[in-house]
Amino acid sequence: MSVLRVRVKLPKIGMTMEEATVVRFCRQPGEAFSKGDPLYEIETEKISQEVTATEDGVMVEHAVPEGSDVRVGDAVCVVEIDGRPA
Repeated sequence: MSVLRVRVKLPKIGMTMEEATVVRFCRQPGEAFSKGDPLYEIETEKISQEVTATEDGVMVEHAVPEGSDVRVGDAVCVVEIDGRPA
């Protein structure tokens, strides 16, 4: 089984969203998570929302500190996931 290291990027949640503040991380480096578990929480002028995992994995590192403003498409954290073919 191979493991892939993936940079999790800030998704564009609304049509006009360009950036968000990373309010808090829900997983710390070394902590495992399952598909659907929250990875981090963001806040914009209009919403607060948790960003959830799309697969099972392990948090490797936070790419930015809590409280940072991040642009859509920029990395927020790095995770490791199972690299088997889908």
